[in-house]
Amino acid sequence: MTHSADGAERPAFTAHQYAFTAHIRDPERHPRPPGVEARRMNIYVELFYNNVEDFMASSYPVLRSITPDERWHAMIRDYFARHRATTPLFPEMPREFLHYLEHERAPDPEDPPFLYELAHYEWVELALAMADDEPVPPGVDRDGDLLSGRPVLSPLAWPLAYRYPVHRIGPDFQPAEAGPAPTFLLVYRDAGDEVHFLEINPVTAHLLELIQAGEDPSGEAMLRRIAREMDHPAPDVVVRGGLETLQDLHRRGAVAGIRAGGG
Repeated sequence: MTHSADGAERPAFTAHQYAFTAHIRDPERHPRPPGVEARRMNIYVELFYNNVEDFMASSYPVLRSITPDERWHAMIRDYFARHRATTPLFPEMPREFLHYLEHERAPDPEDPPFLYELAHYEWVELALAMADDEPVPPGVDRDGDLLSGRPVLSPLAWPLAYRYPVHRIGPDFQPAEAGPAPTFLLVYRDAGDEVHFLEINPVTAHLLELIQAGEDPSGEAMLRRIAREMDHPAPDVVVRGGLETLQDLHRRGAVAGIRAGGG
């Protein structure tokens, strides 16, 4: 019998399993369990690592394309060795990697400053593609008046703000510093289940923020509130422009409609 981390005795076969999986995760730090042929053990080590690496490369194609091979494999090996997943579901692995980048990865001066934001941006597309939400939630009138009613954002439309212009990052553009202003994006899934990315301006981003908050009684009230905050000399111009924006987002499916019954 051996002992686990909490001091409890562990049967020999269980200890062997732990040693087996520890070596698969991190063969540099954990020795091959006794009685297992090196050639056979190496097959498992390579198979598991290659599956994880291939999946991450396909889940984060831009991040992979801008990361040199040596650094990429070092990062994936560190993730594989360090991270303890909270779910056995393979499609959730990209979220697990994102958690590792945010909470577990040790600072590395070789990492680009936009590493986490770029990974989050790429993860959003995967998350929206797999989301089970209905595009029009219950209690929403999809054909209601967007000015007199209270607009409702589709659950499949996610407003995002980043310090870096993540939608432009690639092999030919890798900013060393954050932009002078945030980058606002709206990511949404349309009726054909395709995911789209739309760059929006700060005013539209604020309008979507007000829609999500749901504190104003109508679309017009939201737009007039924005006009007051901007100290705009012609509030009606803001309302007309805002209505055009709301109608465009509604056509795209990002705005689901208005709250039915005026609630």
